[in-house]
Amino acid sequence: MKEHLMDYLAMNTGALTIQDVLLNFLTAAVIGAVIYLSYRLSHSGAAYSARFNVSLVMLTLVTTLVMNVIGNNIALSLGMVGALSIVRFRTAIKDPRDTAYIFWAIAVGICCGVSEYLIAGVGSAVIFGLMLIFGFVRSNERYLIVIRGSAECAHPVERLIDQKFNGAARLRVQNTTPTTAEFIYEVSESQLCAANKSGDVVEFLHSGVKLDAVNVICQNDEINR
Repeated sequence: MKEHLMDYLAMNTGALTIQDVLLNFLTAAVIGAVIYLSYRLSHSGAAYSARFNVSLVMLTLVTTLVMNVIGNNIALSLGMVGALSIVRFRTAIKDPRDTAYIFWAIAVGICCGVSEYLIAGVGSAVIFGLMLIFGFVRSNERYLIVIRGSAECAHPVERLIDQKFNGAARLRVQNTTPTTAEFIYEVSESQLCAANKSGDVVEFLHSGVKLDAVNVICQNDEINR
């Protein structure tokens, strides 16, 4: 039984011709260009990285190369799993959607590497359409209102914030010393827009009490501005 298993692993190599290899890479390059286009069209954030987009195409081709090497050779596939398991990536993913694009590129590379062009094409067409549709989904941006002033401003600031936002503003940080006070409030985009309709928030705070500075900072899932 052991001899039969060893013969099967040795004989089942699944060698590819040069035409098959070129066709696999050509198909992977075409679908990789589709992935590139999808990422460019659906990514609207300020943190768009052209280098990351190019790396998606290269990841598709590299995965295709690995699958061409493995083919149907079970012994080689087990060895590749062991060799690749030592690789560790530490690249920070700024947008959660980037993870989906990475897996999309890997999946296309696997399909093209085993000559499953129909699955790669149909799957990429479906994912391409969904990525474009969901690319219009926007996260609800959050705003931080940073207020700095003297220690005597602490109670007036709390009263003014409650008055302006009807108690909806969330106090995140409060730093006080014998001479200074600092507050950081968090509000949503809709809450800030509603408050600005009755007058600018910054001007309202400055008119109600003497402050050193009032900063409004926008935060979202892509980048802090």
